[in-house]
Amino acid sequence: MQRRDFMLGAAALGSTGLARAAYPERPVKLVLGFPPGTSVDLVARTWGQKLGELLGQGVVVDNRTGAGGQIAAQAVAKSLPDGYTLLLGEVGAISIAPAVSAKLPYDPARELVGLCHVVSSDFVFVAPASLASTLGEYVAWARARDDRVNFVTLGAGSPVHFGGDLFARAADFQVESVHFRTANDAVASLSSGDVHGGFASTTVAKSLVASGRIRALATAAAQRAPSFPQLPTFAESGFPRVVFTSWFTLFAPSAMPETLRESLSRAAITALAVPEIRARLQDAGFTVVGADAVQTQQMLKSEAERWAQAVKASGFKGD
Repeated sequence: MQRRDFMLGAAALGSTGLARAAYPERPVKLVLGFPPGTSVDLVARTWGQKLGELLGQGVVVDNRTGAGGQIAAQAVAKSLPDGYTLLLGEVGAISIAPAVSAKLPYDPARELVGLCHVVSSDFVFVAPASLASTLGEYVAWARARDDRVNFVTLGAGSPVHFGGDLFARAADFQVESVHFRTANDAVASLSSGDVHGGFASTTVAKSLVASGRIRALATAAAQRAPSFPQLPTFAESGFPRVVFTSWFTLFAPSAMPETLRESLSRAAITALAVPEIRARLQDAGFTVVGADAVQTQQMLKSEAERWAQAVKASGFKGD
């Protein structure tokens, strides 16, 4: 992609008084609601570096953690639509948070626009190995209990939280989410059997299963995970409604001119198509998507609707 492609975006911005030179004339900030060193941070830095090369300026990752990604999303939603502040947003802060909180300080549907569905991360249901060897055995055990089944999560309002509720309702047993502050505490409780199961990303699940004390029983993705080829999906196991993933999408403030949106979307997709970039992201456990802006907006609309239904069905209130 040639730098002149972005001159069109600059012209559009110039008409609004936001820019007077070829875009970009300085580094672009990519805001992320996860801390440095996480797998999502790797996505932002690996793909962001290539994106910066295409733009002709550096892409600087700005880790703004807290509130399940909402601080990062709010920062970009309220920023100038000049192309210098972008968001690598995820399902929790974009599609789930509006259904959970009536006091959300930003409106994802109104203030943010999706430019490219970058990657997705599949979830695997894991449980103490002593409880069951198959999903069918686990469901039978859960239904036979007089008490609720405890599912581990790392925070209320996450896809793992509501995914657990979705599974329990589909399989007809009672569940109680147990929210942990740290991953180490969650893993320890799961390994000891103090909690009875939960959803984990494929990368995390792979390391958990290697311990021998935790067993993977099914994947919540629409297709089998490449890292767990022998593991059935929930649909294959008789629960076709238990299908969900965690996704990460490039967002910009919705007031950004259309021409600049299109240029950034093309650059994002081009960066993801580079073989070494795809390989690094896949090795980290992600599915590279690279959907364009139209496809991304369709996905966001569908996700907002499905998670709103899931939150309503759970009865959970965030405020």
